Amino acid sequence: MIRKICERDREVFLSLSEQFYSSPAVLHPVPKAFHEETFCELMRSETYALGFMLESEGECAGYALLAKTYSREAGGMVIWLEELFVLPQFRSHGLGREFFSFLEKYTAENGYARIRLEAEEENVRALSLYQRLGFEYMDYKQMYRQLRDSSKK
Repeated sequence: MIRKICERDREVFLSLSEQFYSSPAVLHPVPKAFHEETFCELMRSETYALGFMLESEGECAGYALLAKTYSREAGGMVIWLEELFVLPQFRSHGLGREFFSFLEKYTAENGYARIRLEAEEENVRALSLYQRLGFEYMDYKQMYRQLRDSSKK
């Protein structure tokens, strides 16, 4: 089951988020305050971000974090899959595929032009899933300039 994150999910989301940022799926951890600020943004509105809990047989199995942006290149609104984290004991049970099916329906119903995501090269299983689901590589490198210190824990 996939459902929107709600206030009662605070502690579970924070725990899962910290686990995700301690995993090899990310380049580096982020400060604890960033996890908390993200949850607050999810509770504040749906303007910039959406969060979903993944459940299996009534148990919390993971979460997904989406960000919204506009892209002329894509021809409209874009959903960024910022994070998809499934707890190890629930992996390889079809939850990722189920989430993407849900996401395809959600984006179609809400008029999005593109779904975008990124993954570490070492995350071979995730990349394989994304390719099987029809995602394609983009031919350019992304760059960024950090404006807020993300090295403090």
